[in-house]
Amino acid sequence: MDYIPLAVPFFLLAIGIEFLYGWIKNKNTYRINDTVISIFMGSLSTASKLVLIGVGGAIFYSIETYYALWRMNDSLIITWIFAFVAYDLCYYWFHRIGHERQIFWASHVAHHQSEEYNLSTALRQTSTSFLLNWIFYVPLFLIGVPAKVFVSVASINLIYQFWVHSQHIPKLGWYEHFFVTPSNHRVHHATNEIYVDKNYGGVFIIWDRIFGTFKEEQEEEPCVYGIRTPIRSFNPLWANLHIYTGIIKDFFYAKRIKDKFYVFFARTGWRPEDVKKKFPHSEYNAKTYKKYNPSVSRAISSYGFFQLIILTVAGVYIVENVTPNYVFNLVYVAMLVFTMVATSRWLEGRSALLMEVSRLITLGVIGILGFVYIQNIDILYLLSIYMLINIIFLPFLSRSLDEKYSHG
Repeated sequence: MDYIPLAVPFFLLAIGIEFLYGWIKNKNTYRINDTVISIFMGSLSTASKLVLIGVGGAIFYSIETYYALWRMNDSLIITWIFAFVAYDLCYYWFHRIGHERQIFWASHVAHHQSEEYNLSTALRQTSTSFLLNWIFYVPLFLIGVPAKVFVSVASINLIYQFWVHSQHIPKLGWYEHFFVTPSNHRVHHATNEIYVDKNYGGVFIIWDRIFGTFKEEQEEEPCVYGIRTPIRSFNPLWANLHIYTGIIKDFFYAKRIKDKFYVFFARTGWRPEDVKKKFPHSEYNAKTYKKYNPSVSRAISSYGFFQLIILTVAGVYIVENVTPNYVFNLVYVAMLVFTMVATSRWLEGRSALLMEVSRLITLGVIGILGFVYIQNIDILYLLSIYMLINIIFLPFLSRSLDEKYSHG
């Protein structure tokens, strides 16, 4: 059983509690633009599974059915304990290679782009993991872990990782030696030179201690969060695709055939010498780096928060009420992306007026067609209210940008 849909409401509640705690303690770790995009990307990651092909699932089914050495008994507690520990070991290597090799980093990078570190960061997930990540879990099916057990322990592993994305929890004594904690996971998200590529464990930190990738958080070296090649954007599509784009560009610009193919599987950050000279990247310095935090009006921030609430509710609803109608799922995900991209553009301090008008017209057409098809007046009523609120917002959004540019 996948327990993640059951945990989502508790995730959102915990985010609210952490925000209030930080605000009361005068140690707030949230800002609206970063939080909105983190949760947007979590919603997109979940929704994208409705329309993307489950390559890994098909391969897992084939292995379990035809090639497994044997089938473990899922009624035995030892099967569950073994699967939980074995999954975390596989996760360690998936996570490590996800940082150390470019094509895998291209998928995982989305989780690390937040320049803040809080519980909402845990929800900032990739939408492209279906491409290659399944490779690391094939051994579990080969040795007979049942699919039911695999799905359950995978979801428990991911749920555990949620709470470690916090700056408010200090070191936890003996627990630090065996389990992943907020302290050693802060190190994992840091861009400081001494912290890069450390602490890959999901639940158990012992794998990092065994394989030499453990690093303890240092009081004299505060963690700086984000990635070392910042994208300076809140666009969720670009966040998911920018490393792939860079790899493809390097592939085409490289002159040597060997470099063209090596660029996919080279260590993260490697580029062909000729490409590096022609298109140099600026050097990253954690000590002088400034966060990407465009100044926008209260109207734009409020609009971003409004869209966050609506899309979160819509995302939870669609997860709880999955439909087999592929066309519906495709339209839903497309409009989700459309809304996210438009909102992110406003949060970057750029006008998205044309996108918004196009989006609202499209929503209106979809609403009318949907009503004709399913004859549900409640959906049409709710959609009309949502569109009306959007229309009311538009003059304030545009005016706030006009005032910003008119004042230089």
